[in-house]
Amino acid sequence: MKVLLFILQLISRLPLKILYLFSDLIFVLNYYFVGYRKKVVYENISASFPEKSHEDIKKIQKEFFRNFSDYIVETLKAISISETELRVRMQHINQHIFREAKEEGKNIILLAGHVFNWEWITALAPILPQDKCYPVYRKIRNTFWEEQMIKIRNKSGNHSLEAKDVMRHMLRNPNDGNSVYLFIADQSPKQAHVDAGTVFLNQKTPVFVGYDKISTRMDLAFVYCEMKKVKRGFYQINYYRIYPDGEKFEPFEVVRKFHIHLENTIRKRPANYLWSHRRWKYADHIKHMI
Repeated sequence: MKVLLFILQLISRLPLKILYLFSDLIFVLNYYFVGYRKKVVYENISASFPEKSHEDIKKIQKEFFRNFSDYIVETLKAISISETELRVRMQHINQHIFREAKEEGKNIILLAGHVFNWEWITALAPILPQDKCYPVYRKIRNTFWEEQMIKIRNKSGNHSLEAKDVMRHMLRNPNDGNSVYLFIADQSPKQAHVDAGTVFLNQKTPVFVGYDKISTRMDLAFVYCEMKKVKRGFYQINYYRIYPDGEKFEPFEVVRKFHIHLENTIRKRPANYLWSHRRWKYADHIKHMI
């Protein structure tokens, strides 16, 4: 594993313009020969956009695989990329939201989807007025890759938290406006944990509701992260505050509003979403719709 890590670090130090040549090669091999989850991608896009023609769906599918290949090399680049370069490549819009939450004395829950390139969002930490930023992750079975992803996410002064530990951490951590928690909130629950579902992209969709339980217990600021790929290697994130309809959030209100925001984002640029994810695999196990 030390040899593999050394090789990955060497590759990571290559300029992105060189790494994108590797991305082009990965795309050709995958799209035309290997076909990794190509059928899954086509089926997911077709079910999400029933109004689109076969030609339109194939176009989105092909562009997705280009973006997916870029995601692979950009994630490798994240091992060594400097904060300075990330600041150039990641533009953060509506930063006043973070200042306002700090003034209100409310910790922040950031809700993002699997929109390229979500791994680079963690570069936000150095420009936050808050003291601490906690990316929330799910444990990976492969120990080597989990260690590497945690290292990537903990760059820039972050402190990664495993999902099962988040609630305990939040209850112990002062709600004083000095902490930000980042959830990739469109995770699909494991089969045994499928309970609630919502209509998302024209389909009954199992939803992860861990952050919703927090919304009804604590007075936090919820913020949606809208990722936009401006061009190859350059991204823009718009931050939008999610407010309750009443004085406080009702059960599942945050979940519904997050998925509405995410669907709007996907409809604008469908090829930027992670269609290879088996998002609807356990739709038949939903016990109640929210």
